[in-house]
Amino acid sequence: MLRTCRHLAAFALATLLAAPAAAQFTGVTTPRAGGSQHSSVSQDIGLVRVTIDYGSPHVHSPSGVDRRGKIWGKGNLVEYGLTNLGGPSTCGDQCPWRGGANENTVFTTTHDVAVQGQRLPAGSYGLHFIPEAGEWTIIFSKNSTAWGSFTYDSKEDALRVTAKPQKSEYHEDLTYEFRDRKPDGATALLRWEDLELPFALRVDNVNDLYVAKMRDELRSTGGFDWRGWTTAAQFCLANQTHLDEALVWAQRGLEAKFAGEENFTTLSTLAEALMANGKDSEGKATLAKALHLPTAGVIDIHLLGRQLIAMKRPGDAVEVFETNVKLHPNAWPVRFGLARGYAAQGQREKALAQAKLALPQAPDAVNQAIVRDFIQSLEAGKSGN
Repeated sequence: MLRTCRHLAAFALATLLAAPAAAQFTGVTTPRAGGSQHSSVSQDIGLVRVTIDYGSPHVHSPSGVDRRGKIWGKGNLVEYGLTNLGGPSTCGDQCPWRGGANENTVFTTTHDVAVQGQRLPAGSYGLHFIPEAGEWTIIFSKNSTAWGSFTYDSKEDALRVTAKPQKSEYHEDLTYEFRDRKPDGATALLRWEDLELPFALRVDNVNDLYVAKMRDELRSTGGFDWRGWTTAAQFCLANQTHLDEALVWAQRGLEAKFAGEENFTTLSTLAEALMANGKDSEGKATLAKALHLPTAGVIDIHLLGRQLIAMKRPGDAVEVFETNVKLHPNAWPVRFGLARGYAAQGQREKALAQAKLALPQAPDAVNQAIVRDFIQSLEAGKSGN
């Protein structure tokens, strides 16, 4: 049920609260009070999983009364501010809203997460709210097993943050969901009737968590093949994190005792790791060795150049693309790769010349269209990339 309105009779309240007790002592499972269904929603943010577990009441009452316009605010179903829930509550007139129906609404995060910019340690929390017209307080209570807010105690607060409610399209059922999903964050929303409350979740150490997991995995089966070492090193290089470990892992990808192997992928990864750690001369020598391997294919070299562009190293990318042109002058997409490299350096005329050479090499209509768009972008004075 929702937070008990002030005008509800004590008998009704006692009846609602008796539902879980009856199930506990009789061993018989009956429908939840008020017709509110149990719901749960989860969202992964990198390796972090956030789950909100709640009871979902309806705008229409169990008897079918339409309560739209009578959900929020003074004298309505969910009162503003802290209130007195009556009955067996122990929080007096300082009770928040449980953010759902029946038992606690529970917010669980597998790792530390920032909520509205403030740190919340990993764990499960009772999720409560203090609604107001212009701004809500969101409460994360260390007590996640209570029945609603009836025994809420502010001394058990783990975190309080504020968020602003917004107008929403109509939602008959109270719903929690996630939007604005990114590798390092998401927005959680409470949505009911014509209102939604968004609050931001962020994981500030997403890459650290991945590296820590890979570190453990490389001590197991992940470390029994060169692909594990190289993949871990490439992750660090692509995200410019833990570069010292990237170098160690890249080196192990070539060492026999770590099931290493000398091939284009392991050599080029080691070359990138060396350069990322300031060992430019050694890195360039290793890169030259990789590029001239008999097994180094056109696409292998091209993708390495694209990766270097993504890593904001256009000079190194151009050297790779130029080598590809020398080794495979008539193959797709070597000219287009060099055009991208020059464009990343800001050499628009050189990029345009290579792109025009690449156009007749494009193998199909889709790639031809991509090259034409690139040329048009350069001719318009844009970067092309």
